[in-house]
Amino acid sequence: MIATGGTIACVIDQTGLTPAMNAEQILSYVPAIKNLCAVDAIQLFNIDSTNIRPEHWLKMAETIRSHYDEYDGFVILHGTDTMAYTASVLSYLIQNNKKPIVITGAQKPINTEVTDAKTNLYDSFLYCASNYASGVQIVFDGKVIEGTSAKKTHSKSYNAFSSINYPYLAIIQDGKIMQYIKGNEKGEPRFFDRLDQKVGLFKLIPGANAEILDYYFSKNDAVIIESFGTGGIPDGEGYGFYEVLDKWRKKGKIIVMCTQVVNEGSDMTVYKVGKRFKEKFGFLESYDMTPESVVAKLMWILSFEKRADEVKKLFYKTINNDILYFE
Repeated sequence: MIATGGTIACVIDQTGLTPAMNAEQILSYVPAIKNLCAVDAIQLFNIDSTNIRPEHWLKMAETIRSHYDEYDGFVILHGTDTMAYTASVLSYLIQNNKKPIVITGAQKPINTEVTDAKTNLYDSFLYCASNYASGVQIVFDGKVIEGTSAKKTHSKSYNAFSSINYPYLAIIQDGKIMQYIKGNEKGEPRFFDRLDQKVGLFKLIPGANAEILDYYFSKNDAVIIESFGTGGIPDGEGYGFYEVLDKWRKKGKIIVMCTQVVNEGSDMTVYKVGKRFKEKFGFLESYDMTPESVVAKLMWILSFEKRADEVKKLFYKTINNDILYFE
C-alpha cells in the first residue's frame, strides 16, 4: 500500500481537514484486510490532493517500478480531487501492466463514525488480490473504473466517481466481485520516467479573450481548448482566435480540442464552427477521451516527442482503453 494523503488520512482541527494519519494507522481501521493478503505499507507523502504536482506522479511511478518484482499488486491511497488525473497519468507512465494498481480514497476520513473509507479500502484490497485485476483502475463506492475513463462527478456524495464513455470494469457488492471486462495486457511492462509539464487547458466561455489564449500558447508546448458541445471555436466578430491559432500552429505548438460536456465526446465535423477550424489548423481532437486523460497523454507524449506528425500518431494510439472512437 502506497499512502499519499487525502481525505481518507485526514484529521480535523481549527484549520479544517488536514492529512495527518500515516499508512499503518489507516490500515488498523480495517483489520479484515489481513485475511485477504499480506500488506506492506509505504508513506510516500501525506498531502491534500489539491497539492499534487507532476513530480508526485513520477515519484509514485518510480516507487511502483522499484518494487514491481516484489509484490503482486499495489493499492494507492489518494485524495479524490485529483485522483482521476493521477489514474490517467499512471496509465501512461506504466504500460503493458499485468499487475493491478488500484487507486482509492474516501469522501470522509477513516476515523469518523460515518465514513466510506473502510469499505473503499477493503474493496480495493479485495479487487487487487483477485485474479481479475490488472493495469490501473480506481475502486470507489463499489465500482471499478478504468484509470483513463475516471472522472470525479460528485463533490460530496460517496458515489464520487463515474466512468466516462466506457463501461465499469467490475462492480463489488457484499464482498463479491462481478467482473464485466477483463484486462488484456500483453508483453513486458514499460515504465516511463518523464512528463512535460508545459500542457495548458483553456476553457472557453462566451466572449472569451483571444489574448489569454495567446498567452497560454506562449507558456506551453500544447494547449487543450475545452469548447462547447461537440467542439468548435468562436468565429464571430471581435473574437480573433484565427490569428492566434495560425500564429502558434506555424511555430509548431500542439492544439487539441475537447468538450466541456461530460458524456459522448467531441465531433468537430458536425458544425461549421468546428469543421472549418479543424480543416484549417489541423486540430487534434479528444473524441471520447476525458480532459484528464488528454492532459496526461500529452504530458507523456511531449516528454519525448515534439514533431507534430508523430505526436498525432501517438495521440490517436489507444492506450489502456483511453480512446476508442476516432476517424
